Amino acid sequence: MDLSPEERKRIYEEEKARIEAEEKLKREKQKAEAVSTLDLEPNIAGLLCYVAGWISGIIFLLLEQKNKFVRFHATQSIIVFGILHLASTVLNHIPFIGWFFGVIIGIFGFILWIVLMVKAYHNQLYKVPLAGDWAERLSGVSAEDVGVGQKAEYTKPPRPPQPPSTATGDYFKTTRGGRITSSSFAIAWSFALLIFFNFFSQYIAYYHLEKIDDIAKWVRYPILTGDFNLWLPFLTAALVLSIVGHIILIIFDKYLLRETTLIVLNLFGIAVVSALLSIFPFDFSLIPNTTVANSLPAIATIVLICIAVGMGIAALVRFIRLIVNVATRTASY
Repeated sequence: MDLSPEERKRIYEEEKARIEAEEKLKREKQKAEAVSTLDLEPNIAGLLCYVAGWISGIIFLLLEQKNKFVRFHATQSIIVFGILHLASTVLNHIPFIGWFFGVIIGIFGFILWIVLMVKAYHNQLYKVPLAGDWAERLSGVSAEDVGVGQKAEYTKPPRPPQPPSTATGDYFKTTRGGRITSSSFAIAWSFALLIFFNFFSQYIAYYHLEKIDDIAKWVRYPILTGDFNLWLPFLTAALVLSIVGHIILIIFDKYLLRETTLIVLNLFGIAVVSALLSIFPFDFSLIPNTTVANSLPAIATIVLICIAVGMGIAALVRFIRLIVNVATRTASY
């Protein structure tokens, strides 16, 4: 059946309009998916997903709830570097040949780490074989939405004007007076700990009310052993560094200096807690209550581990925030 020129033109125009409508719908869908929970370009966030391996992947997977591009890279980071970390840990416990394969995995992981950060920075949905497929299914983003190796379309939404904040946390971060107050409190707290642990550590004890000659008295059972003196120099050094560091921060109120100093002090804190766990200068056997005496070592260990992990997460979050602010050129007060 022959079509007239008018009918052919009409069919052509309808087909062209349909294709343009589909392309427009696809672009709008990509733009909608590019909206980010974080006020950060997806390529920067995608890069940061790999900075600390599976740890930063978990952080960005929790923080980013909208942008599928970022969630894909966060998920892939968890899968890839989680598996590599687990494999390296297992191999390190295999005698003779384990270390060799551990080195191979370390070199491979380092190269892959660089490649994935570069690909993410260039807005590319780069999929690691197998792991990329898992990440694609878990994150809900597909290669059809953003072609593998193709650049993702992103339009940063305009940032609405922010009203001046009156929150206490913002006051200590965004005002010079607040930062001076925060550093002053840290100095006072460090001095208090320094004096207490160096001169009054014997009061770290178990106190029990007992009757002696029909008189109720508090009896003190010291729980620190002589090994405490092995740990005390670590604590003293960390507290002195904290005092000196915060004095410097009061004098020189610079964003990069403050954030870097606080990260370093956090790392020293982790080292001090780790040393305390290693030495463990506690003796709970003098406590009359057998149940309490037997349970306190495990409780103390769990508490110290939680403190170390909390400090580690705080240092990592601060480090990632510092990199983000430097990358977006907002690293200033």
